[in-house]
Amino acid sequence: MAKVYATGRRKSAIAKVWLEVGTGEITVNGVALNVWLGGHEALKKRVRQPLEVSKQLESVNIVAKTLGGGYSAQADALRHGISRALVAYDEQFRAIIKPHGLLTRDARVVERKKPGKRKARRSPQFSKR
Repeated sequence: MAKVYATGRRKSAIAKVWLEVGTGEITVNGVALNVWLGGHEALKKRVRQPLEVSKQLESVNIVAKTLGGGYSAQADALRHGISRALVAYDEQFRAIIKPHGLLTRDARVVERKKPGKRKARRSPQFSKR
C-alpha cells in the first residue's frame, strides 16, 4: 500500500499527514510524538484518538509536518489530518470515526480587533472625569 496524504486544520495551524502501513510510529516535524509534545499527556491522547477509535494504533506509521498557530492548535490539526488520512486509507473507518466528531473541521478562529476597542470586543475603561 502506498502512502496516503491528508491535510488537517485548526485555527491558523495546518498539519500535513502521510499515513502508511507500519508499526505505530508517529513522527511530527522530524521528531517522535513524545519529544514533540513533551509532557503534554492530554494533547498526546488527543492526537492518538483517531488511531485508538479505529484500532490502528499499532498498524500504521504517521509522518506529519505542522506549521502555524500554537502547539495545542497544531495537535488538533494533526488529529484532524490523521482522521482524514484514515478515511482515505480505508473508507470503512468513516463509520467508526465520524460519530466521534473527528472528521469535522473546528471552524472557530480568533475574532479580529475592531477600531476604538482594546481587543475584539473589550472597550476601554470608562472614566467620568
